[in-house]
Amino acid sequence: MNEPQRVDIAIIGAGFSGLGMAARLRERGIDDFVILERNADVGGAWWSNTYPGCTCDVPSHLYSFSFAPNPDWSRTYSPQPEIRAYLDRVAREHDLLGAIRLATSVTGADWDDDAGRWALATSGGPVSARVLIAAPGPLTEPSLPDLPGLDTFAGTVFHSARWNHGHDLRGERVAVIGTGASAIQLVPEIQPAVAQLHVFQRTPPWVMPHTARPIRSRERTLFRRVPAAQRAVRAGVYAGRELLVPGFTRRPGLLKVAERISRRHLRDQIADPVLRARVTPDYAIGCKRILPSNRWYPALGEPNVELVTDAIRAVTPGGIVTADGTERAVDTIIFGTGFRVAEGPIGALVRGRGGQLLADAWGGSPRAHLGSTVAGFPNLFLLLGPNTGLGHSSMVYMIESQIAYVADALRVMGERGAAVAEVRPEVQAAYVRELDTRMQRTVWSTGCSSWYQDASGRNPVLWPDWTWRFRRRTSRFDPAEHTLRAAAASSPAR
Repeated sequence: MNEPQRVDIAIIGAGFSGLGMAARLRERGIDDFVILERNADVGGAWWSNTYPGCTCDVPSHLYSFSFAPNPDWSRTYSPQPEIRAYLDRVAREHDLLGAIRLATSVTGADWDDDAGRWALATSGGPVSARVLIAAPGPLTEPSLPDLPGLDTFAGTVFHSARWNHGHDLRGERVAVIGTGASAIQLVPEIQPAVAQLHVFQRTPPWVMPHTARPIRSRERTLFRRVPAAQRAVRAGVYAGRELLVPGFTRRPGLLKVAERISRRHLRDQIADPVLRARVTPDYAIGCKRILPSNRWYPALGEPNVELVTDAIRAVTPGGIVTADGTERAVDTIIFGTGFRVAEGPIGALVRGRGGQLLADAWGGSPRAHLGSTVAGFPNLFLLLGPNTGLGHSSMVYMIESQIAYVADALRVMGERGAAVAEVRPEVQAAYVRELDTRMQRTVWSTGCSSWYQDASGRNPVLWPDWTWRFRRRTSRFDPAEHTLRAAAASSPAR
């Protein structure tokens, strides 16, 4: 049996969270860590998602690390290749490449209470770590609907996050299932090439005009020569996004202004009153993610595009049958159905004290203190864990907040001679109760069905407050909220 690689810290994932955490460790002079990345290169979701038109819907200057600004973004909203190249640059400039094990999947992580260490099973051999930082990202596991007969389909099937670049869509009859963030980007891209495009819609999204534009060369020159100018733009974008928080989290009626803009956008772009009615949402704006696009509605109005709103009954070898009995012949099925966010796929891999599976501890509804620590799972830190998601701003801001929290936890543990830290169950429970109470006032609790919710209807995904409040709460690790101990069998440190 192979001897495990022994490290102090193991990080799962080399996307924004994992690379950002590793860069902070390097900054603190901590080098005894390894990053385990299942993909063939760094980038996380921005390595996996390569579908046509893939672009971030958060402004570029805010969707980047504050400690690693990029003055050379080509557009105000960055396309996927630029974001992936940016993350590659971050890995190189912070000397992280040597610590990354690519094409290495973590298949299990078990806490050894006697040793005070995590035993990781990976495709590249075992790893033993005192601290486990799980940063796989929420947009990692594609969500596929359970459609009867899908396994009999004779054509090509793939998810938007697993785009089949070897398959030529030109002249084909294509079905795109889903009308979320990925679909509204890829549909306008493939529409001109295909013979017929059937877009299957369950719920229409609220769509806003997109303000994306190229960044002028003189702007990029300014940002390179005067970094403070880019920081000022970043601060302005952040402040503008935070203005939406009261509408999302306290008084949904404040979003009526956004609703009027979206309705006007719809009227301006779709002249056909029948099609316009079919793509008009019947739920409160903001309850599901608001999507920016200037190309979605025009694409739906093209002669070779059909919007299908009847439910799918089954898939046949040659097509898709809807509830009204109509069968549409298709050559390729593309799922734009999002990801298994609320389920927390990491839960199926991690076992804490007594062998308890994280998924079992969560019972279908992920919970963690400050989105970071879970009772019964010592020395486990989650990045972009439960209730850290946003409906209005940049996840990188939340990532940096959590990175600071984990770094401070490691500092406190070192200063107190604690090898093990674990959040107290009552602290976690009180925090979760607070979040659930706050969530009742938000627009996400106004009745729509979304991927923000788990099977019970609880929202384990989003942060229901100002983002600066999350940063303030994660600015320091409170040892009083945790049990600290020098070794598993010794008395708690105070």
